[in-house]
Amino acid sequence: MNKIKYILIIVSFLGMCFAFAPVKNYQFAVLKYNGGGDWYSNPSSIPNLVAFCNNNLETTIDKEVKEVEVGSLELFNYPFIHMTGHGNVVFSTEEAENLRNYLLAGGFLHISDNYGLDKFIRVEMKKVFPELEFVELPYSHKIYHQKYEFKQGLPKIHEHDNKAPQGFGLEYKGRLICFYDYECDLGDGWEDPTVHNDSKETRTKALQMGANIVQYVLMGE
Repeated sequence: MNKIKYILIIVSFLGMCFAFAPVKNYQFAVLKYNGGGDWYSNPSSIPNLVAFCNNNLETTIDKEVKEVEVGSLELFNYPFIHMTGHGNVVFSTEEAENLRNYLLAGGFLHISDNYGLDKFIRVEMKKVFPELEFVELPYSHKIYHQKYEFKQGLPKIHEHDNKAPQGFGLEYKGRLICFYDYECDLGDGWEDPTVHNDSKETRTKALQMGANIVQYVLMGE
């Protein structure tokens, strides 16, 4: 690693620490990746989740949601990164290293399978953490028991392959660094009501579960 890159990473780490400090407002971002997959799907989902959290958790998350590339040092400015899509994902070696450093430095990645992402993201996350495996979180995990109770785990938002929804996690030294919703499609449930015509009850459950994830990440409860 050359000296300039090292300095930039240190600066980014410091910026990340300040961004995560309680006295500052938080800002979320959507992960922009290569491979041809539609990382930009569900454009209204994170803004709607942010609004829901600010109204119901009394958070002060910035209403503007950013787009950030996997390999960018800008990644370190955001405590919560959302990733979704239907298709192919490709992380270069440098991108995988950058994402790994971000997560080890205290960042958090939420992955929502929008149907078709699963077979790609599992392979690419192995580049990021070859030593880790996605493990299904038990219903007793704290992420399901924040402000809102989900005693049976993830709610079912959209049917994909008629499977039960599952919540997988990557844990590093006892800390959950990535949460992956599969056969659930939380991101679709956060979208504007007119996009999928989901019922109010379905959208509310999706947003409540999303708020639980945010509360778990930001407040460490």
